[in-house]
Amino acid sequence: MQPGRDISVLIDIMARLRDPKTGCAWDLEQTFETIAPYTIEEAYEVAEAIARGDRHDICDELGDLLLQVVFHARMAEEEGVFAFPDVVEAVTRKMIRRHPHVFGPAEARTPHLVKGLWEKIKTEEKAEKAARLGGEAPAGLLDAVSVAMPPMLRAVKLQQKAGTVGFDWNDPRAVLAKIREELDELEAEIDRADRDEPDGRDSRRAVEAELGDVLFALANLGRHLDIDPEAAVRATNEKFRKRFSYIERKLGEAGRRPADATLQEMEALWQEAKTEA
Repeated sequence: MQPGRDISVLIDIMARLRDPKTGCAWDLEQTFETIAPYTIEEAYEVAEAIARGDRHDICDELGDLLLQVVFHARMAEEEGVFAFPDVVEAVTRKMIRRHPHVFGPAEARTPHLVKGLWEKIKTEEKAEKAARLGGEAPAGLLDAVSVAMPPMLRAVKLQQKAGTVGFDWNDPRAVLAKIREELDELEAEIDRADRDEPDGRDSRRAVEAELGDVLFALANLGRHLDIDPEAAVRATNEKFRKRFSYIERKLGEAGRRPADATLQEMEALWQEAKTEA
């Protein structure tokens, strides 16, 4: 078998890998549940490549993510539920329906109007899906926000939903004030925990709850500034890694390790690293 540019080649490769007689032992033992973490990981690696601005790596990582789609579709085909063409048909139907301003008579000439139209159609689709499955659509406005999302992303989605009915601030500075309020409450709980027993579970839960409030408010600030909080943290993680690597390299040049240095020495090198960036 040779590499190819047609999706059918990838579908054929996956079929070979999942062949009960001649396939790959690892691929054969996988299930939807065992593959799901890899699907999430590959999506994050696409985002990481985008953050680095590495166009070639984006191509490579998108291929890995596409493989996940083909993998899931192959397992579903083996169960007789659906196959890859059904996935394509479902998403094309959805995109056409959600863009009546492009493929139909509706008009939406600004991004704001497009987003409103998109959300309206998504709500209709969820209600139709619930009816088809014999259930009811989520009762509350926020119930439709998936609990499977990464926490910071879900925080933003919850805040966006609440904002559609006016439960929102109009100024990022108001969110900053809320963050300061939450930080004060966190500090108060930390002080209270210090006075309690070291293993006091109630104190730990209270501190955890207040920290969660701070992080939720920070996600809200990112939303108001039109900054993805996950992307912001991803960039800071990489910045931290580079600066700490600088500390390791400089200490290594002197035949030392971070464990051998004082905090003051490492802090001085950290400040140097900041000027190098």
